[in-house]
Amino acid sequence: MQFSTNTMQIRSNGINLEAELHGAPDAMPVLMIMGLGMQLISWPPELIDALASRGLRPIVFDNRDVGLASKFDAWGRPNLVKVSLQHALRLPIRAPYLLADMARDALGVLDALGIERAHVVGVSMGGMIAQLLAGLAPTRIGALTLVMTTTGSRKLPGPTMAARRALLSRPAGSDIGAQIEHGVRVWRSIGSPKYPASDASLRARVERSIRRAWHPQGVVRQLVAVIASGERSAQVARITQPTLVIHGRDDPLVPAACGIDLAAKVPHASLQLIDGMGHDMPVELAPSLATMIATHCTGK
Repeated sequence: MQFSTNTMQIRSNGINLEAELHGAPDAMPVLMIMGLGMQLISWPPELIDALASRGLRPIVFDNRDVGLASKFDAWGRPNLVKVSLQHALRLPIRAPYLLADMARDALGVLDALGIERAHVVGVSMGGMIAQLLAGLAPTRIGALTLVMTTTGSRKLPGPTMAARRALLSRPAGSDIGAQIEHGVRVWRSIGSPKYPASDASLRARVERSIRRAWHPQGVVRQLVAVIASGERSAQVARITQPTLVIHGRDDPLVPAACGIDLAAKVPHASLQLIDGMGHDMPVELAPSLATMIATHCTGK
């Protein structure tokens, strides 16, 4: 089945964001919030199409500082070593913006599109934003789906050393070939061990993202926003929306313990742990992920 796609620039929370609407115009909207450094094209098309075929209207957008959204380059590139030290010592962190600002961006997407109420799916950092959005506008949010994300509690395990090194590494050069090789290495280090992407498909996906918008300092600023925003255990305990937590058992970046902790802290949340899934959404899992999300949102 073919569904229409509308792409547009919108004004949200005082900045510009690129957004796409998929599926039937009269279907129930579901706002999809992406993770750290990821663009709206990072959503697997198979997942978007499957959600649309199940009666939902996926809305995807570029978070601030990446893709075709407004950039905050006047702040420069933060010093991650300094920020990490401040975090370890529990010192205040000066950040260009916080996750709460990004939650207001997400709410502004709904405002700009004239949508009164929507379901929300948040992945990784997008799941952190979704947690705050649920409290920011409880009457505007229907069902909440939180994928491979965390409360940010300091008591939880962090990334494996390999995943941490990959995330903090830089390309060997400034040319597009070096950038692509770097992106492939990062995804190989955090991807699903049971569902590895082929070299050709992974390389094509990385190249498409880089050619659309390559802005590494924006990714660093997003990471600082995550660190500076602190944990959300108190906020998630007040979530009133029906909540589904989906997490990979083999996630090396945000370990499964984080999903288990999140589901335990959100009142009446349900938890789906997926064997062999890492910190990505492999094509092979798109049908089952779509079924989980659609069933949670629609009840059927």
